[in-house]
Amino acid sequence: MDSNLNPRELLERLYYAAVRRAQPSETLKDFLPAPPKGRTLVLGAGKAAGAMAYAMEAAWPSDAPMSGLVVTRYHHTPPRPPGLSTRIEVIEASHPVPDQASYEAAVRMLALTDGLTADDLVVCLMSGGGSALLTLPVEGMDLAEKQRINQALLECGADIREINCVRKHISRIKGGLLATACHPARVITLAISDVPGDDVSVIASGPTVGDASTCADALAVLEKYDISVPAAVREALEAGRLETPKLNDPRLSNNEVRLIATPQQALDAAAVEAKRLGLDVRILGDDIEGESRVVGMEHAAMARAFMKNSSANRTPLLLLSGGETTVTVNTGTKEGTRGRGGRAGEFCLGLAAGLREEASVWALAADTDGIDGVEGNAGAFVCPDTLARARDAKLSLGDFLERNDSYGYFSELNDLFVTGPTHTNVNDFRAILIL
Repeated sequence: MDSNLNPRELLERLYYAAVRRAQPSETLKDFLPAPPKGRTLVLGAGKAAGAMAYAMEAAWPSDAPMSGLVVTRYHHTPPRPPGLSTRIEVIEASHPVPDQASYEAAVRMLALTDGLTADDLVVCLMSGGGSALLTLPVEGMDLAEKQRINQALLECGADIREINCVRKHISRIKGGLLATACHPARVITLAISDVPGDDVSVIASGPTVGDASTCADALAVLEKYDISVPAAVREALEAGRLETPKLNDPRLSNNEVRLIATPQQALDAAAVEAKRLGLDVRILGDDIEGESRVVGMEHAAMARAFMKNSSANRTPLLLLSGGETTVTVNTGTKEGTRGRGGRAGEFCLGLAAGLREEASVWALAADTDGIDGVEGNAGAFVCPDTLARARDAKLSLGDFLERNDSYGYFSELNDLFVTGPTHTNVNDFRAILIL
């Protein structure tokens, strides 16, 4: 292992190696189609949409007509490269709960599809976060109701497939509906995957992809988590009137999806860098799901088992994993005392608890978009002395877990990992270093 790097610096370097592999400026140009006979329209949504739009403008032939609109999260538009054209408009909206700007973005995008012909090309730039950034409720539901349902889905512990199943069936643009609006034009979707298994119908709730889920599936999720919807919407779901376009819909026959970056590719890039630095590397998987704190404890058990069974002169080991865990918010917590933080921080709380001050283990868990939940940190570090320093500061890990306050805990310890927006999103990044 490179002796010039301390463990935190090493983990940070690996995170940036993963993020760099997922940058649109590095990958998008290799997946572009040829310019069409007609016009080219670019539409997009997600935390990486701004960076994807700039990458497309840089790579698209200057003499080929192109226009478009993409929406990204507030403050996630990267600086425009000097001299770059402005053929694609980039606007911003709210994430993870949609706002009026999200609604207006969806209305504008659908309007841009009017008059498309078979000679035209629509390039859709999709990445994680697009579900909230592009919202257009079905008839019988206003934006406030959509926001309430979205918040309930985020807090109940539902996984991303369940969340997006509901989102698709209460939307006029998700679940393939944007693509059907583009018919008969050819639609090429360039996507950055942020979902376990790289299911393209789940990325941004699949606005350009046929949907295998049904109204009945959406109702089952709502029932499972006891989430109400307006009576008119429930009746429409029960009658099947809000069904999404399916995989064999003829209006989608001229559509194609190309993945330009995936979680596995990002982990592979981190692994290459780690091996270059002299570490033994094991990738546990790019699609790990489950309750964040529980996954953290499970990872701690793996690390402790390795320490127990390894020899004293072994090579330092790095455990890498990705995926999308969930946080079930404790709604029983007294109003005004709920904590702040996201799934990466909650994973770190569980990991710290499970490691029990193991002397030779360091870790970093962070979201690759640079924002863990709604706070300004990407994630947090766990160090061998995390619990000892917490005791000195009179911080009870159990209390912070009870109110889902990973941000508060690691902020007090000066162990937050802050990157700012990275302009990409391939989901969770977790690295455990065993020295």
